[in-house]
Amino acid sequence: MNLVDLPNNIGNPARRALKEVGYTRLEQLTDISERELLALHGVGPKAVRILREALQEKGLIFANKK
Repeated sequence: MNLVDLPNNIGNPARRALKEVGYTRLEQLTDISERELLALHGVGPKAVRILREALQEKGLIFANKK
């Protein structure tokens, strides 16, 4: 089983930011909202879009926190 399955094209700053807070698998991102992701230093709109598309391919979505 692959312990890291984040898309390769999200960019290294976003990858480092996600790893720093403990996110290494797409499934884990269902616990965080897009707004929370964007608050992480190194994660921008492009990375969020790429992650959203990768989640959708697996039938998953980000958390919907207000």
